[in-house]
Amino acid sequence: RVRSEGLPKAELPCLLLVGLAHCPPSTSMCSTRNPQTFLDMCEKKQSTHFLKFSLEQLLLDFLTLLYSHCPGYPFPTAPPVDPFAKIKVDDCGKTKGCFRYGKPGCNAETCDYFLSYRMIGADVEFELSADTDGWVAVGFSSDKKMGGDDVMACVHDDNGRVRIQHFYNVGQWAKEIQRNPARDEEGVFENNRVTCRFKRPVNVPRDETIVDLHLSWYYLFAWGPAIQGSITRHDIDSPPASERVVSIYKYEDIFMPSAAYQTFSSPFCLLLIVALTFYLLMGTP
Repeated sequence: RVRSEGLPKAELPCLLLVGLAHCPPSTSMCSTRNPQTFLDMCEKKQSTHFLKFSLEQLLLDFLTLLYSHCPGYPFPTAPPVDPFAKIKVDDCGKTKGCFRYGKPGCNAETCDYFLSYRMIGADVEFELSADTDGWVAVGFSSDKKMGGDDVMACVHDDNGRVRIQHFYNVGQWAKEIQRNPARDEEGVFENNRVTCRFKRPVNVPRDETIVDLHLSWYYLFAWGPAIQGSITRHDIDSPPASERVVSIYKYEDIFMPSAAYQTFSSPFCLLLIVALTFYLLMGTP
């Protein structure tokens, strides 16, 4: 039992604090687990001075002194944050469907735009990545045109976070919808790329702004800059879209060359090549 004659109970913690601060290491709380012995040893060294602390400051000072005098009691640290797991493109066409837009042979870290999807129980997991410091999105549309589309976007804000937001395209304008079907959200901004991963239920209650993913839809792919965490117009005037409707139950690995790699695939260029070839073969008159 701790002797406390003439000592208000409320001031006993203050005495312990003063003892920790003024007693030599040999008489610290680390060297004895008996509060009475600790007080007796400290009283022999010097007279006790009582300090008045607020409860919050008292606890903070006590913990600071305790951990500084006791090497065996390190300060508690926050648990480590799991790093964002890189997107695996080797699974494309096998265990998940993928869309790649950009340079031939590009992957999730080098394509102008990348999207993957796969079924996980009653959810669909989406992975998106784009060469931008703003936002990357996928839209689910009944046609290939912007307007009346359910959109999921990963937005890089001014605090460095990547947030998953839900939008609905009203004509050429994306309106944010507070009802967000995304869950298990994670995102990262690295190497001037916005990358994210989230899940979304296959079936949802009937709602104009949220489509049922068990049905097939055209996928619209878009990305662009953001200002103070708000999306702005996409980078290119005519963002790419899937050639046909997409079923979440069918996994394909589809590559779409960006404009820089479409030079010799346009009908006009092909016609020009045929005309030049014919001219060279026939010779001049």
